[in-house]
Amino acid sequence: MANIKPFKAVRPTRDKVSLVASRSYQSYTQAEREARLDHNPFSFLHIVNPGYKYDKEISGISRYQLVKNRYLEFKEDGVFEQDEKPLFYIYKIVDRNKQVFNGIVAAASVLDYQNNLIKKHENTIAKRELIFKDYLKTVGFNTEPVLITYPDNKTITAIIQRKQLERAEYEFTTTYRDTHYLWLITEENSIETIIETFKNIAVLYIADGHHRSSSSELLSLDLKERNKNHKGTENYNYFMTYLIPESELKIHEFNRLVKDLNGLSKEEFLIQLDALYRIENRGVIPYKPTEKHHFSMYLDGEFYSLHLRKSSYKFKTSLDRLDAQLLYETVLKPILNITDLRNNNRIDYLSGKKEIISIKTKVDSGAFQVGFNMIPANIEELKNIADEGLRMPPKSTFIEPKLRSGVTIYEF
Repeated sequence: MANIKPFKAVRPTRDKVSLVASRSYQSYTQAEREARLDHNPFSFLHIVNPGYKYDKEISGISRYQLVKNRYLEFKEDGVFEQDEKPLFYIYKIVDRNKQVFNGIVAAASVLDYQNNLIKKHENTIAKRELIFKDYLKTVGFNTEPVLITYPDNKTITAIIQRKQLERAEYEFTTTYRDTHYLWLITEENSIETIIETFKNIAVLYIADGHHRSSSSELLSLDLKERNKNHKGTENYNYFMTYLIPESELKIHEFNRLVKDLNGLSKEEFLIQLDALYRIENRGVIPYKPTEKHHFSMYLDGEFYSLHLRKSSYKFKTSLDRLDAQLLYETVLKPILNITDLRNNNRIDYLSGKKEIISIKTKVDSGAFQVGFNMIPANIEELKNIADEGLRMPPKSTFIEPKLRSGVTIYEF
Protein backbone atom coordinates (compact mmCIF):
# COMPACT_ATOMS: atom_id res chain seq x y z
CA MET A 1 0.00 0.00 0.00
CA ALA A 2 1.89 3.05 -1.30
CA ASN A 3 1.27 6.36 0.44
CA ILE A 4 1.81 9.35 -1.81
CA LYS A 5 0.46 12.86 -1.42
CA PRO A 6 0.24 16.16 -3.31
CA PHE A 7 2.36 19.10 -2.21
CA LYS A 8 2.70 22.86 -2.71
CA ALA A 9 5.50 23.09 -5.25
CA VAL A 10 7.69 26.15 -5.57
CA ARG A 11 7.97 26.75 -9.33
CA PRO A 12 9.37 29.29 -11.79
CA THR A 13 6.92 31.67 -13.40
CA ARG A 14 5.78 30.49 -16.82
CA ASP A 15 7.83 33.13 -18.67
CA LYS A 16 11.09 32.12 -16.98
CA VAL A 17 10.89 28.33 -16.64
CA SER A 18 12.99 27.65 -19.75
CA LEU A 19 15.69 29.96 -18.39
CA VAL A 20 15.62 28.50 -14.87
CA ALA A 21 15.57 24.78 -15.68
CA SER A 22 18.98 23.11 -15.73
CA ARG A 23 20.56 19.70 -15.91
CA SER A 24 22.40 18.36 -12.88
CA TYR A 25 25.47 20.45 -12.06
CA GLN A 26 27.92 17.59 -12.70
CA SER A 27 26.58 16.91 -16.21
CA TYR A 28 27.94 20.19 -17.59
CA THR A 29 31.50 20.73 -18.73
CA GLN A 30 33.25 23.66 -17.10
CA ALA A 31 32.89 25.68 -20.29
CA GLU A 32 29.16 24.94 -20.48
CA ARG A 33 28.62 25.93 -16.84
CA GLU A 34 30.54 29.18 -17.25
CA ALA A 35 28.60 30.11 -20.39
CA ARG A 36 25.27 29.62 -18.65
CA LEU A 37 26.36 31.44 -15.51
CA ASP A 38 27.82 34.32 -17.53
CA HIS A 39 24.84 34.84 -19.81
CA ASN A 40 21.74 33.56 -18.00
CA PRO A 41 20.99 35.27 -14.67
CA PHE A 42 17.95 33.04 -14.13
CA SER A 43 19.69 29.66 -14.44
CA PHE A 44 19.23 27.34 -11.47
CA LEU A 45 23.00 26.87 -11.66
CA HIS A 46 23.32 30.22 -9.88
CA ILE A 47 21.61 28.65 -6.87
CA VAL A 48 23.63 25.43 -6.73
CA ASN A 49 26.90 27.25 -7.55
CA PRO A 50 26.65 30.28 -5.26
CA GLY A 51 30.40 30.91 -5.22
CA TYR A 52 30.14 32.21 -8.80
CA LYS A 53 28.89 35.52 -7.42
CA TYR A 54 32.18 35.97 -5.58
CA ASP A 55 34.39 34.25 -8.17
CA LYS A 56 35.39 31.73 -5.52
CA GLU A 57 35.01 28.00 -4.92
CA ILE A 58 33.06 27.46 -1.69
CA SER A 59 32.38 24.10 -0.05
CA GLY A 60 30.80 22.54 3.02
CA ILE A 61 28.25 24.22 5.28
CA SER A 62 29.27 27.66 4.00
CA ARG A 63 28.26 26.65 0.49
CA TYR A 64 24.98 25.14 1.68
CA GLN A 65 24.02 28.39 3.42
CA LEU A 66 24.84 30.39 0.29
CA VAL A 67 22.71 28.00 -1.79
CA LYS A 68 19.83 28.79 0.54
CA ASN A 69 20.53 32.52 0.22
CA ARG A 70 20.52 32.42 -3.60
CA TYR A 71 17.29 30.40 -3.51
CA LEU A 72 15.61 32.95 -1.23
CA GLU A 73 16.77 35.74 -3.56
CA PHE A 74 15.09 34.00 -6.51
CA LYS A 75 11.88 33.86 -4.46
CA GLU A 76 12.17 37.49 -3.39
CA ASP A 77 12.70 38.56 -7.00
CA GLY A 78 9.57 36.76 -8.13
CA VAL A 79 11.39 34.16 -10.22
CA PHE A 80 9.82 31.45 -8.04
CA GLU A 81 6.28 31.29 -6.71
CA GLN A 82 4.62 28.66 -4.52
CA ASP A 83 1.29 27.04 -5.31
CA GLU A 84 -1.44 27.92 -2.84
CA LYS A 85 -2.67 24.38 -2.29
CA PRO A 86 -1.19 20.86 -2.53
CA LEU A 87 -1.24 19.52 -6.09
CA PHE A 88 0.06 16.68 -8.20
CA TYR A 89 2.04 17.59 -11.32
CA ILE A 90 2.11 15.72 -14.62
CA TYR A 91 5.57 15.98 -16.17
CA LYS A 92 6.06 14.87 -19.78
CA ILE A 93 9.30 14.70 -21.75
CA VAL A 94 9.65 14.04 -25.47
CA ASP A 95 13.33 13.53 -26.22
CA ARG A 96 15.19 14.11 -29.46
CA ASN A 97 14.60 10.48 -30.46
CA LYS A 98 10.83 10.88 -29.92
CA GLN A 99 10.93 8.71 -26.79
CA VAL A 100 8.03 9.85 -24.59
CA PHE A 101 8.00 9.82 -20.78
CA ASN A 102 4.87 10.59 -18.74
CA GLY A 103 4.88 10.69 -14.97
CA ILE A 104 3.51 12.35 -11.87
CA VAL A 105 5.55 14.52 -9.52
CA ALA A 106 4.39 13.76 -5.98
CA ALA A 107 5.59 13.37 -2.39
CA ALA A 108 6.33 9.80 -1.28
CA SER A 109 6.44 8.54 2.30
CA VAL A 110 9.72 8.07 4.16
CA LEU A 111 7.90 5.47 6.26
CA ASP A 112 7.14 3.46 3.10
CA TYR A 113 10.84 3.63 2.27
CA GLN A 114 11.76 2.39 5.74
CA ASN A 115 9.20 -0.44 5.55
CA ASN A 116 10.45 -1.57 2.14
CA LEU A 117 7.22 -0.63 0.38
CA ILE A 118 9.54 1.49 -1.74
CA LYS A 119 12.20 -1.02 -2.75
CA LYS A 120 15.86 -0.46 -3.56
CA HIS A 121 18.22 -2.28 -5.91
CA GLU A 122 21.47 -0.35 -5.36
CA ASN A 123 23.78 0.11 -2.39
CA THR A 124 24.49 3.61 -1.14
CA ILE A 125 27.63 5.12 0.34
CA ALA A 126 27.19 6.27 3.94
CA LYS A 127 29.47 9.30 3.53
CA ARG A 128 27.47 10.59 0.56
CA GLU A 129 24.21 10.04 2.43
CA LEU A 130 25.38 12.19 5.34
CA ILE A 131 26.74 14.93 3.10
CA PHE A 132 23.47 15.21 1.21
CA LYS A 133 21.43 15.01 4.42
CA ASP A 134 23.36 17.99 5.82
CA TYR A 135 22.86 19.82 2.53
CA LEU A 136 19.09 19.25 2.58
CA LYS A 137 18.84 20.24 6.23
CA THR A 138 20.59 23.55 5.59
CA VAL A 139 18.92 24.61 2.32
CA GLY A 140 15.45 23.36 3.30
CA PHE A 141 14.36 22.15 -0.15
CA ASN A 142 14.78 19.41 -2.71
CA THR A 143 14.74 20.04 -6.45
CA GLU A 144 15.66 16.64 -7.92
CA PRO A 145 12.87 14.06 -7.56
CA VAL A 146 13.66 10.41 -6.95
CA LEU A 147 12.67 8.37 -10.01
CA ILE A 148 10.20 5.69 -8.88
CA THR A 149 8.42 3.19 -11.11
CA TYR A 150 5.08 1.44 -10.69
CA PRO A 151 3.12 -1.20 -12.68
CA ASP A 152 1.17 0.32 -15.57
CA ASN A 153 -2.24 1.37 -14.30
CA LYS A 154 -5.24 2.24 -16.51
CA THR A 155 -6.75 4.65 -13.97
CA ILE A 156 -3.58 6.72 -13.63
CA THR A 157 -2.99 6.65 -17.39
CA ALA A 158 -6.53 7.90 -18.03
CA ILE A 159 -6.05 10.84 -15.65
CA ILE A 160 -2.77 11.76 -17.33
CA GLN A 161 -4.20 11.52 -20.84
CA ARG A 162 -7.30 13.52 -19.93
CA LYS A 163 -5.24 16.30 -18.38
CA GLN A 164 -2.92 16.45 -21.35
CA LEU A 165 -5.83 17.51 -23.56
CA GLU A 166 -5.55 20.90 -21.83
CA ARG A 167 -2.90 23.51 -22.42
CA ALA A 168 0.27 22.76 -20.45
CA GLU A 169 1.36 25.18 -17.75
CA TYR A 170 4.91 24.80 -19.07
CA GLU A 171 6.17 23.85 -22.52
CA PHE A 172 9.82 24.42 -23.36
CA THR A 173 12.55 22.83 -25.45
CA THR A 174 16.13 22.52 -24.23
CA THR A 175 19.37 22.84 -26.17
CA TYR A 176 19.44 19.03 -26.03
CA ARG A 177 16.28 19.17 -28.19
CA ASP A 178 14.16 17.56 -25.50
CA THR A 179 10.73 19.13 -24.99
CA HIS A 180 9.38 19.35 -21.44
CA TYR A 181 5.74 19.84 -20.41
CA LEU A 182 4.09 20.34 -17.03
CA TRP A 183 0.39 20.22 -16.11
CA LEU A 184 -1.11 21.00 -12.70
CA ILE A 185 -3.67 18.53 -11.37
CA THR A 186 -6.00 20.84 -9.45
CA GLU A 187 -9.23 18.81 -9.53
CA GLU A 188 -9.99 17.34 -6.10
CA ASN A 189 -11.55 14.17 -7.53
CA SER A 190 -8.46 13.45 -9.64
CA ILE A 191 -6.17 14.09 -6.67
CA GLU A 192 -8.17 11.70 -4.48
CA THR A 193 -8.30 9.07 -7.23
CA ILE A 194 -4.52 9.16 -7.60
CA ILE A 195 -4.02 8.83 -3.84
CA GLU A 196 -6.45 5.90 -3.57
CA THR A 197 -5.10 4.15 -6.67
CA PHE A 198 -1.57 4.17 -5.30
CA LYS A 199 -2.83 2.79 -1.99
CA ASN A 200 -3.81 -0.31 -3.97
CA ILE A 201 -0.31 -0.74 -5.39
CA ALA A 202 1.60 -3.12 -3.13
CA VAL A 203 5.14 -1.85 -3.71
CA LEU A 204 7.03 0.78 -5.67
CA TYR A 205 10.60 0.51 -6.97
CA ILE A 206 13.33 3.13 -6.99
CA ALA A 207 14.72 3.38 -10.50
CA ASP A 208 17.15 6.23 -9.91
CA GLY A 209 17.95 8.33 -6.85
CA HIS A 210 18.98 5.87 -4.13
CA HIS A 211 21.23 8.42 -2.37
CA ARG A 212 18.52 11.09 -2.53
CA SER A 213 15.96 8.79 -0.91
CA SER A 214 18.31 7.47 1.78
CA SER A 215 19.41 11.03 2.61
CA SER A 216 15.77 12.04 2.89
CA GLU A 217 15.28 9.23 5.39
CA LEU A 218 18.21 10.49 7.49
CA LEU A 219 16.85 14.02 7.34
CA SER A 220 13.42 12.83 8.46
CA LEU A 221 14.89 10.98 11.45
CA ASP A 222 16.98 14.01 12.38
CA LEU A 223 14.13 16.52 12.20
CA LYS A 224 11.71 14.15 13.92
CA GLU A 225 14.08 13.85 16.88
CA ARG A 226 14.38 17.64 17.15
CA ASN A 227 10.63 18.29 16.88
CA LYS A 228 8.91 17.82 20.25
CA ASN A 229 5.53 18.20 18.54
CA HIS A 230 6.21 15.70 15.76
CA LYS A 231 2.94 14.47 14.21
CA GLY A 232 4.10 12.46 11.19
CA THR A 233 2.42 14.75 8.67
CA GLU A 234 5.25 17.29 8.38
CA ASN A 235 6.87 17.75 4.97
CA TYR A 236 10.11 16.17 6.18
CA ASN A 237 8.26 12.86 6.46
CA TYR A 238 8.05 12.79 2.65
CA PHE A 239 10.38 13.31 -0.29
CA MET A 240 9.77 14.47 -3.85
CA THR A 241 9.41 11.73 -6.46
CA TYR A 242 8.67 11.31 -10.15
CA LEU A 243 6.32 8.34 -10.50
CA ILE A 244 6.53 6.71 -13.93
CA PRO A 245 4.92 3.52 -15.27
CA GLU A 246 7.26 0.61 -15.89
CA SER A 247 6.56 0.55 -19.63
CA GLU A 248 7.90 4.09 -20.09
CA LEU A 249 11.14 3.63 -18.19
CA LYS A 250 14.22 3.52 -20.43
CA ILE A 251 17.19 1.51 -19.12
CA HIS A 252 20.63 1.76 -20.71
CA GLU A 253 23.70 -0.26 -19.85
CA PHE A 254 26.97 1.09 -18.45
CA ASN A 255 30.11 0.03 -20.31
CA ARG A 256 33.27 -0.86 -18.38
CA LEU A 257 36.71 0.54 -19.21
CA VAL A 258 39.85 -0.80 -17.52
CA LYS A 259 43.24 0.92 -17.56
CA ASP A 260 45.45 -2.22 -17.57
CA LEU A 261 45.39 -6.03 -17.77
CA ASN A 262 46.69 -6.57 -14.24
CA GLY A 263 50.21 -7.34 -15.47
CA LEU A 264 49.04 -9.88 -18.06
CA SER A 265 49.99 -9.85 -21.72
CA LYS A 266 47.19 -9.78 -24.25
CA GLU A 267 47.66 -13.50 -24.94
CA GLU A 268 47.71 -14.43 -21.23
CA PHE A 269 44.54 -12.41 -20.67
CA LEU A 270 42.70 -14.12 -23.54
CA ILE A 271 43.77 -17.56 -22.32
CA GLN A 272 42.34 -16.85 -18.85
CA LEU A 273 39.11 -15.58 -20.42
CA ASP A 274 38.87 -18.76 -22.46
CA ALA A 275 38.20 -20.78 -19.30
CA LEU A 276 34.70 -19.31 -18.99
CA TYR A 277 33.98 -17.75 -22.38
CA ARG A 278 33.89 -18.80 -25.99
CA ILE A 279 35.88 -16.04 -27.67
CA GLU A 280 35.61 -14.91 -31.29
CA ASN A 281 37.70 -12.15 -32.88
CA ARG A 282 35.31 -9.81 -34.73
CA GLY A 283 38.01 -7.55 -36.20
CA VAL A 284 37.86 -3.76 -36.46
CA ILE A 285 34.12 -3.41 -37.15
CA PRO A 286 32.27 -2.24 -33.98
CA TYR A 287 30.39 -5.17 -32.47
CA LYS A 288 27.56 -5.19 -29.94
CA PRO A 289 26.16 -8.18 -28.03
CA THR A 290 22.59 -9.22 -28.70
CA GLU A 291 21.68 -11.47 -25.75
CA LYS A 292 22.13 -11.98 -22.03
CA HIS A 293 25.47 -13.32 -20.71
CA HIS A 294 27.15 -12.25 -23.94
CA PHE A 295 29.69 -9.41 -23.99
CA SER A 296 31.53 -7.31 -26.53
CA MET A 297 35.18 -6.58 -25.74
CA TYR A 298 37.54 -4.12 -27.39
CA LEU A 299 41.24 -4.89 -26.98
CA ASP A 300 44.35 -3.89 -28.92
CA GLY A 301 42.48 -2.42 -31.89
CA GLU A 302 39.97 -5.26 -32.33
CA PHE A 303 36.50 -6.25 -31.15
CA TYR A 304 35.77 -9.66 -29.63
CA SER A 305 32.55 -11.47 -28.75
CA LEU A 306 32.48 -13.31 -25.42
CA HIS A 307 29.82 -16.03 -24.95
CA LEU A 308 29.55 -17.48 -21.44
CA ARG A 309 30.23 -21.22 -21.14
CA LYS A 310 27.12 -21.87 -19.04
CA SER A 311 28.30 -25.31 -17.99
CA SER A 312 31.13 -23.61 -16.12
CA TYR A 313 29.08 -21.02 -14.22
CA LYS A 314 26.04 -21.59 -11.98
CA PHE A 315 23.30 -19.04 -11.30
CA LYS A 316 21.85 -19.07 -7.78
CA THR A 317 20.13 -15.67 -7.45
CA SER A 318 18.69 -12.93 -9.64
CA LEU A 319 21.84 -10.94 -8.97
CA ASP A 320 24.00 -13.75 -10.37
CA ARG A 321 22.08 -13.48 -13.65
CA LEU A 322 22.70 -9.74 -14.00
CA ASP A 323 25.33 -9.15 -16.69
CA ALA A 324 27.10 -6.42 -14.73
CA GLN A 325 27.50 -8.83 -11.80
CA LEU A 326 28.52 -11.68 -14.11
CA LEU A 327 31.28 -9.61 -15.68
CA TYR A 328 32.50 -8.65 -12.21
CA GLU A 329 32.51 -12.23 -10.90
CA THR A 330 34.15 -13.81 -13.97
CA VAL A 331 36.51 -11.14 -15.33
CA LEU A 332 36.94 -7.94 -13.33
CA LYS A 333 37.57 -9.53 -9.94
CA PRO A 334 39.36 -12.87 -10.65
CA ILE A 335 41.41 -11.87 -13.71
CA LEU A 336 41.86 -8.09 -13.52
CA ASN A 337 41.93 -7.92 -9.69
CA ILE A 338 39.32 -5.19 -9.38
CA THR A 339 37.49 -6.03 -6.17
CA ASP A 340 36.10 -2.62 -5.16
CA LEU A 341 34.05 -1.24 -8.05
CA ARG A 342 33.31 2.01 -6.22
CA ASN A 343 36.80 3.09 -5.24
CA ASN A 344 39.26 1.50 -7.69
CA ASN A 345 40.70 4.13 -10.04
CA ARG A 346 41.68 1.46 -12.59
CA ILE A 347 38.07 1.18 -13.78
CA ASP A 348 35.73 3.73 -15.32
CA TYR A 349 32.23 3.67 -16.74
CA LEU A 350 30.65 4.92 -19.96
CA SER A 351 26.90 5.31 -20.39
CA GLY A 352 25.33 3.01 -22.95
CA LYS A 353 23.58 6.07 -24.41
CA LYS A 354 26.85 6.72 -26.20
CA GLU A 355 27.66 4.72 -29.33
CA ILE A 356 29.91 1.68 -28.93
CA ILE A 357 32.54 3.50 -30.97
CA SER A 358 33.10 5.60 -27.82
CA ILE A 359 34.68 2.52 -26.18
CA LYS A 360 37.09 2.21 -29.10
CA THR A 361 37.94 5.91 -28.89
CA LYS A 362 38.69 5.71 -25.17
CA VAL A 363 40.90 2.62 -25.52
CA ASP A 364 42.67 3.87 -28.65
CA SER A 365 43.57 7.08 -26.80
CA GLY A 366 45.77 5.04 -24.45
CA ALA A 367 43.78 5.99 -21.34
CA PHE A 368 42.42 2.43 -21.11
CA GLN A 369 43.59 -0.97 -22.29
CA VAL A 370 40.31 -2.87 -22.57
CA GLY A 371 36.59 -2.06 -22.75
CA PHE A 372 33.46 -4.16 -22.27
CA ASN A 373 29.91 -3.68 -23.53
CA MET A 374 26.73 -5.57 -22.55
CA ILE A 375 23.01 -5.39 -23.27
CA PRO A 376 20.94 -3.32 -20.82
CA ALA A 377 19.26 -4.81 -17.78
CA ASN A 378 15.46 -4.86 -17.88
CA ILE A 379 12.83 -3.82 -15.38
CA GLU A 380 12.10 -7.41 -14.31
CA GLU A 381 15.76 -7.93 -13.36
CA LEU A 382 15.70 -4.72 -11.35
CA LYS A 383 12.53 -5.77 -9.52
CA ASN A 384 13.66 -9.34 -8.89
CA ILE A 385 16.93 -8.17 -7.38
CA ALA A 386 15.09 -5.68 -5.16
CA ASP A 387 12.52 -8.31 -4.12
CA GLU A 388 15.31 -10.68 -3.04
CA GLY A 389 16.87 -7.91 -0.94
CA LEU A 390 20.01 -7.90 -3.10
CA ARG A 391 21.94 -4.97 -4.54
CA MET A 392 23.33 -4.36 -8.02
CA PRO A 393 26.97 -3.41 -8.54
CA PRO A 394 27.55 0.34 -8.99
CA LYS A 395 26.91 1.72 -12.46
CA SER A 396 24.75 -1.21 -13.55
CA THR A 397 22.07 0.96 -15.14
CA PHE A 398 21.71 4.40 -16.72
CA ILE A 399 18.01 5.13 -16.42
CA GLU A 400 15.88 7.73 -18.17
CA PRO A 401 14.12 10.07 -17.98
CA LYS A 402 16.32 12.73 -16.41
CA LEU A 403 14.24 15.66 -15.20
CA ARG A 404 15.47 19.24 -15.12
CA SER A 405 16.34 20.87 -11.81
CA GLY A 406 14.33 23.90 -10.71
CA VAL A 407 11.01 23.03 -12.39
CA THR A 408 9.30 21.76 -9.22
CA ILE A 409 10.83 22.33 -5.77
CA TYR A 410 9.78 20.58 -2.56
CA GLU A 411 10.29 22.54 0.65
CA PHE A 412 10.70 20.77 3.97
